[in-house]
Amino acid sequence: MDRHAWDERYGTSDLVWSATPNQFLEAEVTGLASGRALDVACGEGRNALWLATKGWKVTAVDFSAEGIATGRRRAEEIGVSVDWVVADVVEWEPEPGAFDLVAIAYLQLPEEPLRTVLGHAARALARRGTLIAVGHDRSNLTDGYGGPQYPDVLWTVEEIEQGIGAGGVDVSVEKAEVVDRRVTTDDGERVALDTLVRVSRSA
Repeated sequence: MDRHAWDERYGTSDLVWSATPNQFLEAEVTGLASGRALDVACGEGRNALWLATKGWKVTAVDFSAEGIATGRRRAEEIGVSVDWVVADVVEWEPEPGAFDLVAIAYLQLPEEPLRTVLGHAARALARRGTLIAVGHDRSNLTDGYGGPQYPDVLWTVEEIEQGIGAGGVDVSVEKAEVVDRRVTTDDGERVALDTLVRVSRSA
């Protein structure tokens, strides 16, 4: 979907996605000391808003002006501050070495543009900063539930690690695995398969 399609989707509903943060991001961030955070392809800002409530100084970027507008409105409602940026994350480059946390959740792009974004994200990490990436895994097509049905936009652990490595900064891989995500449906609980990668930049 392009930005116009996402604008239309975000503009016709109060919330397209859940108001709560991604479960894997929440688990990985809990215990980290708050600092500057970057939410890449933030959508309606659910992760950015949660981070802000936890004391992080958050920059949230997405190419959908409607998604950003929803995030901004919800930030005002709950009384937190987020630096909202309308930009295409493939073209937009964050400040190098500026963020203690970089989060990328469900940015389903073909390999080359995703590799570009991951490289930007790695370079944006401050010393000892943490990058967390979670997205629909390619194995979900055959072994899981829901998600995009186009293999060229689905992730693998190896491709995410390689993309981060293309950033040219020294990182340590702390977690790189396929994880189960429980999904409640009208037919009962189903299991979706996601890629989860967490790295930290060396001091």
